[in-house]
Amino acid sequence: MNTEQLESFIQVAENLNFARAAENLNITQSAVSRQIHSLEEELGTKLLHRTTRVVTLTPSGILFLEDAKAVMGRINSATTRIQNHEAAHVQVLSIGCGNEADLDLVGRVMVHCRKKLPELHPFIRLIPHKSILNLLYQGDLDILFGFEDDIPAKENMIYRELAQIPLCCILPASHPLVGEDTLDDEALFGLPMISCDSYSIPSRAANLQNYFTKRLPADQTYVCDNMQVLLMLVRSGYGCSILPRISQIGLDLVCIPISGHPPLSYGFFYKDGTVHPLLKKMISIVKEISMTQS
Repeated sequence: MNTEQLESFIQVAENLNFARAAENLNITQSAVSRQIHSLEEELGTKLLHRTTRVVTLTPSGILFLEDAKAVMGRINSATTRIQNHEAAHVQVLSIGCGNEADLDLVGRVMVHCRKKLPELHPFIRLIPHKSILNLLYQGDLDILFGFEDDIPAKENMIYRELAQIPLCCILPASHPLVGEDTLDDEALFGLPMISCDSYSIPSRAANLQNYFTKRLPADQTYVCDNMQVLLMLVRSGYGCSILPRISQIGLDLVCIPISGHPPLSYGFFYKDGTVHPLLKKMISIVKEISMTQS
């Protein structure tokens, strides 16, 4: 497997068009076809359905797309580091987070880092997939922000808590329960529920979603695979859902904490014994933020 195969597959998968993929890659359409064919032979599975008019992804292709993009991201990250290595005033750190909700919390950290570490150029990678863990373990990420429960513990990994975030019921602003300070399980029983089958949803939130949906009739449950789709369905009035508190949720949605469930620990992970001087400075700054917020 090589980068030409992966680049060709990603371009075709995202454009669903061989001619456009070839144009973007500045190669011939037949060369794109050869790269895809050789990749499929190597993997032993079809990644694309192709007719004279339509190109679609197979189930295997859908699964492989995220992995292919993660691999190319690692290569691009390594290239970025090498290209910036000689520039003394520019130092790149690869920072990972698993979902868009993380960006709000990471953004607060970066405000402090920008002021105290002007030489830091953050390369922030949003990867809502388990492959982000491998990037951290293998050294392709310098630091990873996320929920403690969702990062498997390893001996050489250190976790520092930034905040404790309550589990909340997400409701449309027009819902009759809006105005309550907290909700308990009893208040949520019987409400139409939207669950999300995505790695970007913290496991404890996903488990609580499933706990309620299993007790509802099929016509009152909705399933999606993307947090933005989940929020859209809530906005549209299909039901409520359960997520960690989100500060930037919009005026049309409301987060109400759920009582009886402990908050989630949110923080950052890094390798023990790190020698990157800029990373050490960033960790020191983040620790100070953690202490002032606790």
